[in-house]
Amino acid sequence: MSDPTWEAVDAYIGDLLVNEDDDLRAVHEANAAGGLPAIDVAPNQGKFLHLLARIAGARTVLEIGTLGGYSTIWLARAVGPQGRVVTLEFAPHHAEVARANLERAGVGDRVEVRVGRAIDTLPTVEADGVGPFDLVFIDADKKGTAEYVRWAVRLGRPGTVVVLDNAIWDGAVADRDSTDPDALGVRAGLEVMAQDPRLDATAIQTVGVKGWDGFALAVVT
Repeated sequence: MSDPTWEAVDAYIGDLLVNEDDDLRAVHEANAAGGLPAIDVAPNQGKFLHLLARIAGARTVLEIGTLGGYSTIWLARAVGPQGRVVTLEFAPHHAEVARANLERAGVGDRVEVRVGRAIDTLPTVEADGVGPFDLVFIDADKKGTAEYVRWAVRLGRPGTVVVLDNAIWDGAVADRDSTDPDALGVRAGLEVMAQDPRLDATAIQTVGVKGWDGFALAVVT
């Protein structure tokens, strides 16, 4: 659940610092027209991912969970014309909408959309030798989070940045009595980040148009 004040602050930040262009706004319209759920990252979060990729000097990015390609565009712009983004999407229709959005935004030539269950397509990414990736963004089905974090390390290198969306899940990750499978999945992913000696991680809570949630951030050491 969101709060009007949180939404107003997000709108202020968006107008002042983000300034979505026509191509990004068109993604929301195309996604709605295509019947995709409105669960993209918020504009200020998209810009946050974009800046993280630029700060990391990322030229290769793996995104687990494409939806309509909104965050993909932010990441593709960050890697530049010589960079590459591989994004994994379960639903063929979502992938079709995403490809059209990416082409409209002028970044289709630097993005590869692979369709299928991420747990099945990740081994093909490894087999094709696409990595190592400089940044991995995880925003897919929550039950698979722990495996996605493990794959992020496997397909990364020392210095790879790993970003996990929905890391707070409306506070449910801290509720030891929760039986929500999504909350349990996210918690399992956070525990992998804590236990894997190759990762140095933290997480932050956020509030805004997406409600109460947050990001986990890790670096492969």
